[in-house]
Amino acid sequence: MILLRPAPPIQRIRQTDLEPRFVVDLSRSSGFGFLDLRWGISDQSHTSFNVGGLQNLADSWRKIISNASDHDSDCCLWDGVACSKNGHVIGLDLSQSSLRGPLKSNSSLFNLVHLQMLNLSMNDFVGSQIPSQIAHLKQLRSLDLSNSSFSGQIPIEISHLMKLNLLDLSWNSLKLRGHSLECLLQNLTGLEELHLAGVDISSFIPSFLANFSSLKSIDLENCSLRGEFPSQIFYLPKLKFLNIAENLILTDELMGLDPSLPRRLSYPVGLEVCEKRRMHDWIVKLTKLESLILIRINIYDEILPALANLTKLSTVRMRSNYISGRIPYSFMNLTQLKEIDIRDNQLQGQISSSFSNFKSLKFLFLDGNNFSGRVDQETFLGLPKLTGLGLEGNEILYGSTNYSNVTLLPELKFLTLSSCNLREFPSFLRFQKKIKTLSLENNQIKGLVPEWFLNNTQETLQYLDLSDNFITGFHGHPHVLPWVNLESFNIEYNQLRVRLPIPAITTVGYDVSNNYLTKEIPPFICELKHLRVLDLSSNSMTGTLPPCLGNLSNLLFVLDLKGNNFHGPMMNAFTHGSLIRRIDLTENKFTGQLSQSLANCTNLEFLALGGNSFEDVFPVWLGNLAKLQVLILRSNKFFGAIQGLPNSSSSSFLKLRIIDLSNNDFSGQLPKKFFRTLNAMKSFDVGKSSFMDVELYINPRSIFWFPYSVTLTYKGFDREFPRILKVFTAIDLSCNNFEGHIPESLSDLHGLQSINLSNNHLTGRVLPSLGNLQKLESLDLSQNKLTGSIPHELIQLVFLAIFNVSFNHLHGAIPLGNQLNTFDNNSYMGNHGLCGKPLSKDCKISVIPTRPPTNKEYDSLLPSNKIDWIIIFLGFGGGLVIGIVLGNLLYARYGD
Repeated sequence: MILLRPAPPIQRIRQTDLEPRFVVDLSRSSGFGFLDLRWGISDQSHTSFNVGGLQNLADSWRKIISNASDHDSDCCLWDGVACSKNGHVIGLDLSQSSLRGPLKSNSSLFNLVHLQMLNLSMNDFVGSQIPSQIAHLKQLRSLDLSNSSFSGQIPIEISHLMKLNLLDLSWNSLKLRGHSLECLLQNLTGLEELHLAGVDISSFIPSFLANFSSLKSIDLENCSLRGEFPSQIFYLPKLKFLNIAENLILTDELMGLDPSLPRRLSYPVGLEVCEKRRMHDWIVKLTKLESLILIRINIYDEILPALANLTKLSTVRMRSNYISGRIPYSFMNLTQLKEIDIRDNQLQGQISSSFSNFKSLKFLFLDGNNFSGRVDQETFLGLPKLTGLGLEGNEILYGSTNYSNVTLLPELKFLTLSSCNLREFPSFLRFQKKIKTLSLENNQIKGLVPEWFLNNTQETLQYLDLSDNFITGFHGHPHVLPWVNLESFNIEYNQLRVRLPIPAITTVGYDVSNNYLTKEIPPFICELKHLRVLDLSSNSMTGTLPPCLGNLSNLLFVLDLKGNNFHGPMMNAFTHGSLIRRIDLTENKFTGQLSQSLANCTNLEFLALGGNSFEDVFPVWLGNLAKLQVLILRSNKFFGAIQGLPNSSSSSFLKLRIIDLSNNDFSGQLPKKFFRTLNAMKSFDVGKSSFMDVELYINPRSIFWFPYSVTLTYKGFDREFPRILKVFTAIDLSCNNFEGHIPESLSDLHGLQSINLSNNHLTGRVLPSLGNLQKLESLDLSQNKLTGSIPHELIQLVFLAIFNVSFNHLHGAIPLGNQLNTFDNNSYMGNHGLCGKPLSKDCKISVIPTRPPTNKEYDSLLPSNKIDWIIIFLGFGGGLVIGIVLGNLLYARYGD
């Protein structure tokens, strides 16, 4: 499943681009060394970063190289290179140059000690870290590494670049740990532009930034910032742009600003607030306001008619609130508006043709509201600058095209018509030849994708979502899809048949799951050198995996082949440095032993191989994968005792949260050493929970999100979890041949929520210490040979929703109290020695009632943060009805 919410294009903010106005957005070298770099790029076999698809820049460099020797070529003539009068390379602009591969610490790039400007943005460095050797470039004034697939720690050595006036690391999977933002920035007193959007900083904003008098632009969106925002920053003399969106910053004290200041104003999103908010009346007094951004702050209000007095407004973003009512007619008087984003609210009524008043409008996003009625293309006639339109998820009927007016239609680049009751491809698209992003998800479109759409969008289309329709194929049945610049292609849940359509070589995300494809994987799929996500799941594809699939092993982040008819051995081509995070081969016909090359997948988080015919011993060596969180080996032919495990002090399986070994032929004692290594299950995170997924930043406006899913036996049934909370923990060792006692080390896993040891040959007693697992929701010990009584300590399990000890040799009185009062006969049947409720057999001896926990003890089990508790309840389905109700409400609100 590929999920993407296309946002309005974000213009790159640079000093030369900024208008002379105050803008505040709170919402959301030596020549020799350079020759080494030149040869690295021209010869891919010895490169520090490879060139894949590089056109103008590479062609220019190679032409010079082919016509000159090492000694007489002048690199200062190359595109993207700037030199000083002395011949030193002082500028290197390789932005958007299709550079691909890791940036290594020994790159000759770091020999360019005279370099003053370095721009490597909009490339693909395949998750490599920023080398600390960047500190060698002490003359740097401008460093731009944005949106280039860097990951890992931000090297603190960047703080040594004291001459920087531009630092842009935004939209990479970077984080700042062990050092604060203060440490990173304290020496960079000459900064003019600071852009760290999308970087996980987890720090306070240092107050000394208010002393950086040269600052013109600050972009700290989605940086996990915390604490109060230093309001003195608003008064920096040159500040024109400030974005602290998507942070948990306390903001109420920010609203005392001088209303005479012309500025771009917004409220930060992600506030930890529960109260219902209304729009502040003081907003309508800011007559010089140019941009109003109030995102996801629990506004329960209508759009203020008085906003029409803010005649200089060019941008209004109020998405993801509870704004209701109709759009006031006076709002249509804001004729200077260039962007309207009121997605995900509760607005209603018809989409008015008065939108045609906005002659300067570029982006109009009305998705996720309750608009209704018929929408014709005439609604948007006369909007010559409109490039982005979103109508997704409204109860509208999109009208047919009046061909006499097609010349007046705006030329759209971004269009979302998901869930708009469409039964065919919108015919007006016949005349749209600049479409880059098109989402027609969840409609009722039938048949073939028309030929005119294929022809019109060959050069422009980058993102296409046709999922959840009834599409059977493409006109002409092309073997290779025609879109030469396609980045993401999603056609899951349709009716494609027979052959797999091959996308463009530029494709990053490719999802054709849940169709009726039957053929083998064509070798041509291996030529997709930019592919990060390959999802062919839930089809009927056959054959063995092509050997060339190993070519993708170092590129892919996600490989999902579950629910097909693939057979033979699994691929054995994963090499050291593999980037793959998720592998799912469940429900196929794979045989043989596990591929030992999996040991090279050091970034692997999720491995699901269930429902095959793998025949092997337990793969102890997987414990060396330090990031592994989910391991599913259920329903195979694994055998033998789980042995050879290292000592409990080792670093084996430390992050494992979900393990399913059920329905195999494992034998011997339950692995007590194994339980001791499971550190991630020994505590429970009561903070905010999130879902396991893979995020890919394709560019600043496109974030691809790939949620992890899994099928587990949970509460007695096979249940699919389409999304997995990171706090969810489970152990399933059922339906094997384990014997002996339940080890005490199991009761040390205090974060466990589900334990299934049923259908084995376990003996001994039910451990009283299991009562210490106070987060436990499901405990299944049925179909074993356990003896003794049911421990009274189990009444401490106040969240227990499933309890099954049937068909053992237990005896004595069934304890009563808390959740144990809720289970029926089925939980206890087959134990002839048990007595008491709910069984009809009375106990012959008096039963001493067990005191339930006091209110104080009960309250101590609850996290102090009620909102977080509700989210946790949602994730693993607690035994209380209120958890289910509130969970579904929150999922519907925030699940997207």
